[in-house]
Amino acid sequence: MYDLPTRFNVGLMDPNFPDNTPVTARNIPAWRWNDGLRKQHSVEYWMMASLLYEGNDESGSTREAVRVMDPESADVFFVPFFSSLSFNVHVRNMAELNTVDEKLQLEMVNILKASDYWKRSGGRDHVIPVHHPNAFRHYRDDINASIFIVADFGRIMNISRLAKDVVAPYPHMVESYISENQEDPYKSRETLLFFRGRTKRKDEGKIRAQLHKMLNGTKDVIYEEGYASEEGFKASAEQMRSSKFCLHPAGDTPSSCRLFDAIVSHCVPVIVSDKIELPFESEIDYKDFSIFFSVNEALEPGYLINELRGVSKEKWIKMWSQIKSISHHFEFQYPPKNEDSVNMIWRQVKHKVPAVKLAVHGVGG
Repeated sequence: MYDLPTRFNVGLMDPNFPDNTPVTARNIPAWRWNDGLRKQHSVEYWMMASLLYEGNDESGSTREAVRVMDPESADVFFVPFFSSLSFNVHVRNMAELNTVDEKLQLEMVNILKASDYWKRSGGRDHVIPVHHPNAFRHYRDDINASIFIVADFGRIMNISRLAKDVVAPYPHMVESYISENQEDPYKSRETLLFFRGRTKRKDEGKIRAQLHKMLNGTKDVIYEEGYASEEGFKASAEQMRSSKFCLHPAGDTPSSCRLFDAIVSHCVPVIVSDKIELPFESEIDYKDFSIFFSVNEALEPGYLINELRGVSKEKWIKMWSQIKSISHHFEFQYPPKNEDSVNMIWRQVKHKVPAVKLAVHGVGG
């Protein structure tokens, strides 16, 4: 992991953190949990924190990535630039010129290009989180040989691809449903389908307004406008916990944190998309606990609701049980725990290493 001045990472969380003080497990600031939109793209923080962690989990936790101090023995090089947080902190509107964010991006590119390890691989063995769709947007072309950690490929399809990059989940915004032990969860979840969010979105997200028009007023369906706020997340958590299915239409990009809120609320996700890459698909089969609809299917009057009403109690319980068994893979926490989100992400990175080594040594192109 590169040792960067803290203006690239934790200084964005705490402006009083001295710029040239090394970040360690003992002084890394705790994440501010209630910080809505910034939290959604905080993967960069959890990845950095996991590499700083020095403790040993007594329950026999296995760590998928460990920081080494000798660069010659590293499989990959992690770049702890909080590019998503930099965008959220420093950019007020997209038309601004010469923002602090843009300057940090250029400075970061110059640091990398001066590094012998970057030069040796052309950046192919470097891991760079760009989870927010506008993260590192000015200089992404300069770093596109690297392994990107992305939310989806919505905006960066031209330089991001599954062969080299890793899709990471959004940290969930609602509290995890730890204590759900109802004898009959099917009966206790009286709402058939729930959605709460902004209905006016760009690009793929236009479907939200169309679905709102079609589903609003349907029996056993809650489809309501809502905004990111602490009260909003609490209201969503309550509704998700009392709904059988939770709707996941596209936002401004194909993915959103809503899917992961549904998973930790044990609400069966209903995913509406024609193209979506999901985290950890090589290890998790989403069809075991989610229902997928194309955009055309979802917009066919009555079709989606009739399909959901047709899901038997037995099938729903099976999906609900499966969600409960995989939801720990979508938890971000410090210290990291066995099989949690950050360890799953690192394991996905590990799968990329053989191809990277081939490419670096000129065998695989």
